[in-house]
Amino acid sequence: MMKKKSLDTILQEIIKENCPDVIESEGKIGIERIHRTPSERNPKIKTPRNIVAKFQNYKIKEKILQAAKKKPFKYRGATIRITQDLAASTLKERRAWNMIFRKAQELEMQARINYPAKLNIFFQERRWTFNETNEFHLFLKKKPELNKKFDLQE
Repeated sequence: MMKKKSLDTILQEIIKENCPDVIESEGKIGIERIHRTPSERNPKIKTPRNIVAKFQNYKIKEKILQAAKKKPFKYRGATIRITQDLAASTLKERRAWNMIFRKAQELEMQARINYPAKLNIFFQERRWTFNETNEFHLFLKKKPELNKKFDLQE
């Protein structure tokens, strides 16, 4: 009978395999707590449950997140996604930018959603930052050439 690995051990293996430079001198990463999220409400959909980990040192967390942005992480041959655990309100605010962000990418503009929920867009050799979608819509009204391209429905 095979013994199940603890979440601590699995996370250590993932980090050792994907970003070994983050591992501390003693070979372990200080994890304050780690747990699985509750399963989804729909039992028909079998998706893996998320794992949430809190590190003892925020610098290690930042290094892991940076490494995860550079290349996809793998565990036992499967690609896994490493992201920061954000509050539900922050996720909702970030989702509000999705349509604008996708349209900016289609138009081959440099766009990015920064923490917590700000849109940065590069236009006319200048970087513009917007805290809320209505700010962006006001900006579009002042730029008719851009307004035609975006043609967003509110």
